[in-house]
Amino acid sequence: MKSPSTLEQLKSILALPFMVIVVIPIAINYLTSDLEFNPIYDLNQSVIYVFGILFLLLGVPLFIQSIILFVKIGKGTLAPWNPTKKLVVKGLYRHMRNPMIFGVYIILFAESFLFKSPTILVWSFTFLLLNHLYFILKEERDLLKRFGEEYQEYMENVPRWIPRIKGWKPETNKTRLLNKR
Repeated sequence: MKSPSTLEQLKSILALPFMVIVVIPIAINYLTSDLEFNPIYDLNQSVIYVFGILFLLLGVPLFIQSIILFVKIGKGTLAPWNPTKKLVVKGLYRHMRNPMIFGVYIILFAESFLFKSPTILVWSFTFLLLNHLYFILKEERDLLKRFGEEYQEYMENVPRWIPRIKGWKPETNKTRLLNKR
């Protein structure tokens, strides 16, 4: 299986996460900068920025590591028009089923602190809710069709959003057959 080209990877990143993490928050911040309502962000300026930076330092590696796993193991991109060809059940994906989206959510959460923007905070929660519904109504059904029993077992053992402390290790077909005897 051939991995997608660098250009294909860049297209998928610019089309999806770049819009969600950069373009939409900048537009929200620009359009709502005159709002006076800002109760959470009236706290100490330094504390706000430290929280923002800490969340950014958590979200960015989650997002980047997920993309790397999609390329190296899944042989695909994060984009639905060029999905992974193999189910990724390594690294972060042993702990939760959606670390990439969770990373993007944490980046948005960080931006709400860094821009001191309650509207970006609302956008971050809206983004997570929309993705939650999308995964339940569409993505997981599609993955079940593509990967069948392998994805079903993954769903049963790895939570969608709240990470497992100890990563799940799928049994190989050989181990499964031995356990059934």
